[in-house]
Parts: sequence; C-alpha cells; structure tokens
Amino acid sequence: MRMIIINEKLAIPKREIRFTFSRSSDPGGQNVNKVSTRASLLFDVDRSLSLSLEHKARIRNRLTSRIRHKGILRITAGNQRSQKANRDAALKCFVRLLASALREKPPRKKTTVSKAAKEKRLQGKKHRSRIKQARSEKIKI
Repeated sequence: MRMIIINEKLAIPKREIRFTFSRSSDPGGQNVNKVSTRASLLFDVDRSLSLSLEHKARIRNRLTSRIRHKGILRITAGNQRSQKANRDAALKCFVRLLASALREKPPRKKTTVSKAAKEKRLQGKKHRSRIKQARSEKIKI
C-alpha cells in the first residue's frame, strides 16, 4: 500500500484518494478538444480512516471553501498538457493544503500600544488639525 505523506505525524493511503479526468480549457492547442487532461482529486474528509476527529474538524474549518456539502475535498489541476502532470500537480497541492490546514497556529501574544506611539499619533493629529485650520482662515488685508 502506497502512502501520501502529509507531515511527520500523518500519512494517507492512496486508496482514500480518487481522481476524475475531464477536458481542460487550459493550454494544449487541439489536444484540449480531444483528450481529458484536467485532473480532479477527490478526498472524502468525513469517511477517511487515517484522520482523527480533531484533524477532520480542523480541515473542515480551514478548507471550507474547497469542501462540498457531502464532505468531499476537491482539488483541480489543468495547467499541464498531460494527464499525469496534472495528477501530480493536484496531488502536490493536496499535500500542501492539508499540511497547512493541520499546522497548529501559535497562540497570539497580547500587546499594548506604547506611550511613545500614542503620543506620536496624537502629535500627528494635532499637526494635521493646525494645517487644516490655517487653510480655512480668511486672509485679512
């Protein structure tokens, strides 16, 4: 069984991934009209045996726009002229997307604005105010 390595902790068996092919609208000249070269990678997130519930939730949350209502993640590649190259491109994109979706984000450190920064901002506002006041004053002769 061949595995697709996502990161050091996760590998997905190739049998969980399905490919479909269709005609591409991308480069290829007359070949585009005759050969189905565009590759669509389909991965059922909800039914995957290699993902934990936490992984599934994280993927669903971060890749919402790419997951259909039935829980199927779809990635399409059609830039290359051959079916194999498009399949490889879709697979590479799949690995990159899952790795980034599963990466834990470090907790945000709360910060405050320094006194100097507040003072600088207020000085800028006062300066701007003076410029506008000077513009609006009528010239007395």
